[in-house]
Amino acid sequence: MKNKIESFENLVSALEALPSIGKKSAQRMAYYMAIEDHFAAMKIAHAIEKAVQKIQRCERCGAMSEDELCPVCSDMTRDHSKLCIVEHAKDILQIEAGGEYDGTYFVVESVEHLDSGKLAKRIEEGVEEVIFAFTPSIATDAMILFIEEKLKDYNLIFTKIAQGVPTGVSLENIDMLSLSRALQDRVKV
Repeated sequence: MKNKIESFENLVSALEALPSIGKKSAQRMAYYMAIEDHFAAMKIAHAIEKAVQKIQRCERCGAMSEDELCPVCSDMTRDHSKLCIVEHAKDILQIEAGGEYDGTYFVVESVEHLDSGKLAKRIEEGVEEVIFAFTPSIATDAMILFIEEKLKDYNLIFTKIAQGVPTGVSLENIDMLSLSRALQDRVKV
């Protein structure tokens, strides 16, 4: 298009920069906000502004929070003897949505970002089991070994979430690492 509308193109570019938003989706959203529903656009803009101003990392675990401590860390009814280590703060949202886990969390995005002192302090607060909830990969396996080595002087049980074949997915669509882990971790029926 020869005569571009600069503000529209800027909005499309901003939306397209978001994860999993392609050019066509960005154009549809931009058109909807700019032409069809100004109120929705302003509501989104306000929600983004408020989120950017208020959301921070929990001082204790690294999760998302609006306060110094996240809702999980400040909840005394949680089982503080279980510590689930995740790679991203957003992973906590997934686990919490399942409603099965009642312990606490600690975010370790990479070995380079691991605050060993903060993790050791958490362990010393009565943690008995460390659960690794990472996306399976060689890098995360190395990270698990690194963290286990750092915590070897503590009397801890180390576990990781089960991995393998997802329900309803054909074996031909499973990656080899998941399939081999599923075979290694098979259970008696």
